[in-house]
Amino acid sequence: MTTSLIHPPACLCALHGRRLFTTLLLAGGASAAVGTVQAQQGQQGQANEGLRGDVGRESRLTKLVSADEVEAAAAQQYRQMMREASQQRALAPDNHPQVRRLRSIAQRIVPFAMPWNSRARGWNWEINLLASDQINAFCMPGGKIAFYSGILAKLQLSDQEVAAIMGHEIAHALREHARERIAKTTATRIGASLLSSLFGLGGTGDALLNMGGQLLTLRFSREDETEADLVGMDLAARAGYDPAAGVTLWQKMMSASQGAPPEFLSTHPAGPTRIRDIQGKLPKVEPLYRRADKPGRQFEPPRAG
Repeated sequence: MTTSLIHPPACLCALHGRRLFTTLLLAGGASAAVGTVQAQQGQQGQANEGLRGDVGRESRLTKLVSADEVEAAAAQQYRQMMREASQQRALAPDNHPQVRRLRSIAQRIVPFAMPWNSRARGWNWEINLLASDQINAFCMPGGKIAFYSGILAKLQLSDQEVAAIMGHEIAHALREHARERIAKTTATRIGASLLSSLFGLGGTGDALLNMGGQLLTLRFSREDETEADLVGMDLAARAGYDPAAGVTLWQKMMSASQGAPPEFLSTHPAGPTRIRDIQGKLPKVEPLYRRADKPGRQFEPPRAG
């Protein structure tokens, strides 16, 4: 028995299925803000290490769209999604083991987000789990994160692999890829000369509605996806999660597609290319991982056979 909800934002893992499954496994519950911890200082936070120098500059078009309005639209859309999921008993409660697991990983990663985007310090970070068979996860502008139960269950993800996904999705928000995509889409449709007036001081309500709709159907470019991989690796390594987990993650992703090109490959680099890119950048982030404070007991999926 399935019940359709609003379409989730397209992101790293917009793979299988179009409907949100309502199951008894995940009872409804209220979302909770992700608590943050103090980031480790000193050697692991050195600016001259990691992948900061491998990431390009922000697009000039991005500045034509208000960051405040994009984040407000994302928060509004996220609240609506969580409200509908709760009504259909598809929102995991705060005490669900997987929710506690996801929030624990987020608590380690989020403090390292600030050097990538100073606005992140003021975000009201949230993370929730939705009952769905989709292999999917996202982070909307402003730090609104959701994982789908399908990505955890079907791929049997370790904490290291969850951190790789979470780092990637957070990177999209930090690098403001959604804001950039909206700017480029709008500029193409109505002309850059009208863009600033549309998202300026007037018509804020209409702009929020427009952006909220765009966020639900957004597809990032291959360049955005590659950049999110790099930033995500850096974040995970600094938080004490093995950045090499991105390799096993994408091996699982390819296996889950069972030979058929999954939806995300329309905009994402192909799996083998992605794995080679990750392996090529590992020497730059492995020193960060070696020196990072490691988490305690971690979840590891059962071995096959």
